[in-house]
Formats: sequence, C-alpha cells, structure tokens
Amino acid sequence: MKTVQDLLQAKGSDVYSVRPDASVYEALTLMAERNVGAVLVMDEQGRLAGILSERDYARKVVLKGQTSRDTPVRNIMTEAVLCVPAGTSIESCMAVMTERRIRHLPIIGDGRVIGVVSIGDVGKALIAEQGHVISQLEQYICGR
Repeated sequence: MKTVQDLLQAKGSDVYSVRPDASVYEALTLMAERNVGAVLVMDEQGRLAGILSERDYARKVVLKGQTSRDTPVRNIMTEAVLCVPAGTSIESCMAVMTERRIRHLPIIGDGRVIGVVSIGDVGKALIAEQGHVISQLEQYICGR
C-alpha cells in the first residue's frame, strides 16, 4: 500500500503559498501561473494559517459582490485546514477527501508542510496502483 509520501516523491512536492495580507487577486494570479486550484496561506513565521481555493473565491468574493484586488486573503481563506502525515496511505487520503468534500490536502512531515496533493493526484495514484494489482493477479491466474 503506497503512502502519500510516495505520491509526493513521484509528482513533486512544490508548495505554493501566499501571506494572509496578500490580495485575493495575487493569490489567483499565483494559482493561474502554477495551474493549481488552491494555495496555502502561511503566516510571517512560515506556519500554516489557512488555505485558499477556487471554491473560496467563487463563494466568498464573486457571489458576495467583493473585488479580488481589494479583498485580503485572510478574509476569505479556510482557516481550519485538514492535514495528514506523510505516512498516510493513499486510500486513507481518498477516504478523507471524499468524506470531508475537500480537493486539496496538505501533507505534514517533520512538523512542517512538505507538499500538497489534490483529489486528482490521489485518484490517479489509486488507479495506477489498482492496475498494477490487476496485472499481478492476471499473471498469477494464467500461471505466467
């Protein structure tokens, strides 16, 4: 059973973040440049303060008639960020993400954020792992 640490080693562990006082526009620009659906919000000491997703923007800026250039990230970020340790299985991550209806999951190692996985990353890894198991079972059944 693969862990989320294995997934990070395969996909990379880049962490994109903004400060709480950054404008939502700055955060959206970073998300567009990096082709990601969320960025972490890190305080001045480098600690995780929240997460800002496209969903936060749509629901808390657009629908409320605010502007992204004038709204600070701290006003719309999700503060209660669910994180998992690097040794967590990919299957457990999928279960947590599905149950909690979240699409981005920060990974913690050595007391700090070491990466972020998306629901797409986790789904892709699960499909690959299941394909490998199916192939092994076929070889076993056919006696190859």
